[in-house]
Amino acid sequence: MGNATDNQVFLFLQGPHGPFFHRLGKMLRKAGPTVWRVGFNAGDRAFWFHPSSYIPYTGKLADWPAAFRALVADKGVTDIVLYGDTRPVHARAVEIAEELGLRVHVFEEGYMRPYWVTYERGGSNGNSRLMDMSVDDMQQALALSDMEAPLPPAHWGDMRQHVFYGALYHFFVLFRNGAYRNLRTHRAIPVAKEFQLYLQRLLLMPLLAIDRWISTLRIRTGGFPYHLTLLQLEHDSSFQMHSPFVTMTDFLELVIEGFAKDAPGHHHLVIKAHPLEDGRVPVRRSVRQLARKFGIRDRVHYVRGGKLAALLNDARTAVTVNSTAGQQVLWRGIPLKVFGSAVYSKPEFVSTQSLGDFFAQPSRPDNRAYKDYRRYLLETSQLPGGFYSARGRRQLLRQVVDMMLAGEDPYDALKSGTAAPRQQLRLVN
Repeated sequence: MGNATDNQVFLFLQGPHGPFFHRLGKMLRKAGPTVWRVGFNAGDRAFWFHPSSYIPYTGKLADWPAAFRALVADKGVTDIVLYGDTRPVHARAVEIAEELGLRVHVFEEGYMRPYWVTYERGGSNGNSRLMDMSVDDMQQALALSDMEAPLPPAHWGDMRQHVFYGALYHFFVLFRNGAYRNLRTHRAIPVAKEFQLYLQRLLLMPLLAIDRWISTLRIRTGGFPYHLTLLQLEHDSSFQMHSPFVTMTDFLELVIEGFAKDAPGHHHLVIKAHPLEDGRVPVRRSVRQLARKFGIRDRVHYVRGGKLAALLNDARTAVTVNSTAGQQVLWRGIPLKVFGSAVYSKPEFVSTQSLGDFFAQPSRPDNRAYKDYRRYLLETSQLPGGFYSARGRRQLLRQVVDMMLAGEDPYDALKSGTAAPRQQLRLVN
């Protein structure tokens, strides 16, 4: 008699750059289910090494919903798997999947990245079930568990591999995409420009590291109190879909003006770029212009990406739209203010003050409540490992396939007491 998994049919859509989705599909296939993959460009095809299960979609975006419905019916699909739920092909598929009663498996970068990745069902970030959960709900579920939340290792994640696979992916899209020209990318810039930016970022990493080191040293030896502003990528879905801002400059102007008006005169403002900021948006120029406009040019500092810990150690506060870096702020007990929808935006530990009051006299977060929240995530949707390095993928695959095959999603499994034991974190480089 066959297993229940033999009746499951997984349809993969777009995944993170690199071979993670292929490895995941291969292991699911070994467990019993049927696995298919839809590719929307040559980059998707390049990293899927099982040709008989690959289905190219070469139509237009407007025709995708009908094509998706036909695929679900033809293949008997029970589950869809995707990375990020807001890009157009995914958002339309999720809507139809929910209508048809399919399970939706969503992967994202970890809410406590870079040492974990996120696995949820139904949606992530602003569409996550976490948005409607209170800390009290989480504390009640944790009563069924006695796991101690692991500490992150003192080691960076797999940034070099991330940038490398991004460049390689866009190389295939740029030079091998002839069969897929009907479908426009979800990005706002041409593929050629995207490839150029990834390649430029890869080649300039040593020089950027030196610039970052000099900037950080000046701040750490400056002897002044400072507040951190944590930036995101302007084209990132969390910024575009779950925040009140259209551009990063809009956010920067709000913060720099508020700091100029209400922060103590001897305090400084440190603006840290996202680690993958590639220059498509002139963030550094905007910072300089706004600092000059509001008369605080000598009190504003810009840092190009890199590790956050060195800057957080002495920061008074932090401000962000909804960056996952906010988790590192809260873990250290530093006051945090956010402006967008974020899974960690709970009144117990994220400031509800006005920006002026926050800069002048910030309220402290409830660190005990945050520790419960953090432990809840590590018991449910946060999995040790990574998408981009070989070791990170191995670590992730040891656990995630069983979670995908389980009847309950991670949050319900913990609440009902059926959650499987969790692995402790290992280095993922």
